[in-house]
Amino acid sequence: MTEPAQAVTSFKEVKQQFATSDAVLFDRHGVVIDQLRVDLKERKLPWVNLEDISPALRNALIASEDKRFFQHSGIDWSAVSASAWGNFWNTKTRGASTITMQLAGLLEDDLKRRSGGRSFSQKISQAYIAQQLEQGWRKDQILEAYLNLVPFRGELVGVHALSRVLFDKHPSGLDQVESAIAVSLIRAPNAAALKVSERACRILKDQQHPEFCVNLEGQTSLAFSHLSAKAIPLNDINPGGSTVHLAPHFARKLLSTENRSVTSTIDGKLQAIAKDSLVRQLSALVDRNVEDGAIVVLDNASGDVLAWVGSSGSLSDAAQVDGVLALRQAGSTLKPFLYELALEKRLITAASLLDDTPVNISTSGGLYVPQNYDKHFKGLISARTALASSLNIPAVRILVGVGDDAFFQRLQSLGFQLRESGGYYGYSLALGSADVSLLNLSNAYRSLANGGRYSLPRFRLNDALPKSLPVMDPGASYIVNDVLSDRAARSVTFGLENALSTRMWSAVKTGTSKDMRDNWCIGFSDRYTVGVWVGNASGAPMWDVSGVTGAAPVWQEIMHYLQTRDRFSQKAANRPLPPNVLASKIHYRDGAEPGRTEFFLRGTEQAEIYSALSDQILPTIVYPKMGMIVALDPDIPYARQRVRLNASGVQAKTVLVLDGHVVPVQTAKRSNSISDLNYEWFPWPGKHVLSLVNQQGELLDQVRFEVRGAVEKKGQP
Repeated sequence: MTEPAQAVTSFKEVKQQFATSDAVLFDRHGVVIDQLRVDLKERKLPWVNLEDISPALRNALIASEDKRFFQHSGIDWSAVSASAWGNFWNTKTRGASTITMQLAGLLEDDLKRRSGGRSFSQKISQAYIAQQLEQGWRKDQILEAYLNLVPFRGELVGVHALSRVLFDKHPSGLDQVESAIAVSLIRAPNAAALKVSERACRILKDQQHPEFCVNLEGQTSLAFSHLSAKAIPLNDINPGGSTVHLAPHFARKLLSTENRSVTSTIDGKLQAIAKDSLVRQLSALVDRNVEDGAIVVLDNASGDVLAWVGSSGSLSDAAQVDGVLALRQAGSTLKPFLYELALEKRLITAASLLDDTPVNISTSGGLYVPQNYDKHFKGLISARTALASSLNIPAVRILVGVGDDAFFQRLQSLGFQLRESGGYYGYSLALGSADVSLLNLSNAYRSLANGGRYSLPRFRLNDALPKSLPVMDPGASYIVNDVLSDRAARSVTFGLENALSTRMWSAVKTGTSKDMRDNWCIGFSDRYTVGVWVGNASGAPMWDVSGVTGAAPVWQEIMHYLQTRDRFSQKAANRPLPPNVLASKIHYRDGAEPGRTEFFLRGTEQAEIYSALSDQILPTIVYPKMGMIVALDPDIPYARQRVRLNASGVQAKTVLVLDGHVVPVQTAKRSNSISDLNYEWFPWPGKHVLSLVNQQGELLDQVRFEVRGAVEKKGQP
């Protein structure tokens, strides 16, 4: 026989080690905003103090299970004697197990009841531990622990879960009938409603209330019907509030069996307002085949996620899909990062004139023919206007100069985690052909707001602030931000009055993917970045919904709420110039655009802008094209075949480098500062790399191509 020598756990330790089956998510102010079931074996809610449990339940428990609970010291010898006598005469008795002994069986794993019952040695240990509990615990502590740990029916453990599921109330509100039903389940948790009601009636009669037995089976059946409930309201966890499942997708991200109580960075009130705004906007678009959307709000300084709305809830057929993390086509929302990189490389300025006319670009997959959103072309237009008005063709021309690999690497450094290489996307990367998440996209815009410094977002309030790293040039970021806040420059496409205008300084960009499957509105003030996605989780196209009409109204409403709440200045923000940025008055010689004060990176400033495209063109390798295969013609003598290497838009001392060797080019001037480079090259079979390099040794453009040899016909010279 095993010696019962184990130490008894203290009441304080039992209470501290108690874990609910639900993990709870708090907002940054300590208010519960969501819960998540993480233990699927048992259903337990937070511990309830004895004074918060109905006296009717306590009285019914003692009357049914342990009438001399307050007199004995763990073992009821009178009950033991009666049980032994009943067993001798084969008659039923209540049994000798006291509440304290039952608690001992709940606390000690070795004593938990198995299907075959407890062994004799286990019963001796149970009695010993019960006596130890009585010596170390108060009676009220024993009763409180028992009611919180005892299994009732099915997966329900503890009076809190039982009361909420079966009777939809807090344990403090249980009446005598409900208490009798609850206590009846302790001995026979899986009994039928009739058996439970019969036992409950006996308890009520013992308490001198036989009148409550009327229709008791019906009341029991009604209580059992609630067992199929999928969720338990949070009112008991957060008595002061009634919000339930305010951030379910964020809860799934943060809560687990290891993290049952998390204080998040979410602002509960902002979360509720954002969720409501999205639902109202999508309800207004119900006839446009739109049912899904998502919102994320970030604090610019800390990276704290202040709102995370993963779906439109009941409006969606895929409400469990988290739209904040889902990958969707970015559309025009990647353009600001492309322009920033071109500014940083000093390939353009905000005043540079770009060519918005039809263009056919040869690629390894054929001709790429980009179009503008409105199918119209603006001719020569400044980089400021092209970006603010989201013109496609100028963006593609810029990517040709920047290089798709360079742009791809920049996006990766901003946390986009693109799955393919730059060459996979090609020039369509300028128009957002890559799939991105709303979280990563919004956080990259936060980097623009922070002068080009990138850091991860923060989800838990007590976590250390993520380290920030410089990714983009502060001056180039400043100029891009100024462009995105320019209502006049934006008006070419969107007009002066639209959902992108706010009462405080803000920079914003919209995007619409192919076939109107996704639309976005991402923007920031000095303090916050707000990202909104609207579309269909199924990928179905919307009907005539763009970023301005779909996502932008939600973005604007949230921005206005933040402005009102924090009392922003309604005037333009006082944004000091970075050291490498200066303001200069400009005018366009041929009147392409009105004169204005423009921002420049130091060393790129100009007072007079020429309208001739040749003075504004990006340095580019024109021929051969990336991935091209050049086949030598067997009908032409091998010695007479040539491939013309050509680059345009280059400045002085720029060279062409073929397979690591500078080639002796011919220079053709197009203006005082811009030239074309040409070289008649004798082709050599194999794979080749042609690079365009400026006098500082910087790579301006690069293409890879292949020459495949041919056999000369016999008899040819």
